[in-house]
Amino acid sequence: MEYLHTMVRVANLEESLKFYCEKLGLQEVSRMDNDKGRFTLVFLAAPGDAESARENKAPLLELTYNWDPESYSGGRNFGHLAYRVDNIYAICQRLMDEGVTINRPPRDGHMAFVRSPDGISIELLQKGESLEPQEPWASMENTGEW
Repeated sequence: MEYLHTMVRVANLEESLKFYCEKLGLQEVSRMDNDKGRFTLVFLAAPGDAESARENKAPLLELTYNWDPESYSGGRNFGHLAYRVDNIYAICQRLMDEGVTINRPPRDGHMAFVRSPDGISIELLQKGESLEPQEPWASMENTGEW
């Protein structure tokens, strides 16, 4: 058995791609439009997984965009996506500068949570040992749900 992908439904494909690719830093590795089924699948990979994902089709995040409008709620129901990052403080600062709310700041130098435009909870974990706690993160309160 091997892990292949996690699928999330998105209400606005362009808004979601802006979040996942431009802000979070994932890379699009493939896309498929299905005219008969009226949907688009976009497969994304973390930069460190992109080459392997293109060759092995895993591990990936599959964004499913249904062309006919639908309402999605409870994005947190399935749990969350998790990514290991080189510097938890740097990515949180970059995301904040891009207008993303840091729902659970990395007070411990190890873990943070943000949400996608569709309410999907995303966990960011520091690679290796936790970084030393530092401001403004150490005293930053949680915002909303994560």
